[in-house]
Amino acid sequence: MNEPSNNECVVRTEGLTKKYGDFLALDDLDIRIHKGEVFGYIGPNGAGKTTTFRLLAGLLKPSAGRAYVGNLDVTESSEKLKTLVGYLPDRFGVYEGMRVWEYLDFFGAAFRISKKIRRERIDQILEATQTVDFRDKMMEALSHGMRQRVGIARTLIHGPEVLILDEPANGLDPQSRIEMRALLRNLADMGKAVLVSSHILPELASVCDRVGILGRGKLLACGPVAEIMKEIRQARLLEFHLLEQADRAAKLIEEAHPKWEPTLTDPEAGILRYQATADDREIAEMVVLLVNHNIPLLWSREEEPDLEDAFMALTQKK
Repeated sequence: MNEPSNNECVVRTEGLTKKYGDFLALDDLDIRIHKGEVFGYIGPNGAGKTTTFRLLAGLLKPSAGRAYVGNLDVTESSEKLKTLVGYLPDRFGVYEGMRVWEYLDFFGAAFRISKKIRRERIDQILEATQTVDFRDKMMEALSHGMRQRVGIARTLIHGPEVLILDEPANGLDPQSRIEMRALLRNLADMGKAVLVSSHILPELASVCDRVGILGRGKLLACGPVAEIMKEIRQARLLEFHLLEQADRAAKLIEEAHPKWEPTLTDPEAGILRYQATADDREIAEMVVLLVNHNIPLLWSREEEPDLEDAFMALTQKK
């Protein structure tokens, strides 16, 4: 497992396991999450993501193993744990008849924060979550994207070290997803450890420092996105664009590398694509070969696999 070495570990699990009767929802989970890190948690419905979150938030008891937030065992002091963790479930209530500031004030009071400090903190978190303009809006009048951001503001009201966000980008429009991505990064820059799940896999790839891929309760891979890609995909996706003579180029490539598998041959468009097990030198030599045979090569590129590729490869493999 690859972990940041410069920041303090604030969440760790050791063999964390949860069963519901005979059903194994989470199987021997070992993860580490660090201060100032956005950790993406990926998995299909039923993979164990929400179970993990509820265990870390102290809402469930593990069947086996341990989980810690800071130095606190999540099974030993649920009251203290509430001060360390801010948890936003995938569905949360919005109380109608309240303005945004009243909604936040209500939760601040529930944490027994004094009225003066609540007032100051509400101003701070409205600023941090870029929801200042919503301050006096009624909760029921907010769009879905606005509600999600106010929900995150709510998780910040008591100053937690760890934020657990279950599908915060679910159902958001493209602009709201961009804003959510920036918000997650901002929260990590504030020093929070941010654990976030999503089905919008490219969104996680762009914002997360590391990701964990979960399938059927088992952690299948964990680390920086680029390193997971390297481990998952042995073959590389290569593309050549030619001004002309695509048929001749295809024949040269086939003769030089008969094991390269063509995935698209479009002579009219001058596009040749291959799935190939090749190192950088072999690819460079192929480019030189085409040029030496006077093939008018416009450009070549390698298509980078994305998080969705890794997710599909791992879950299907397992």
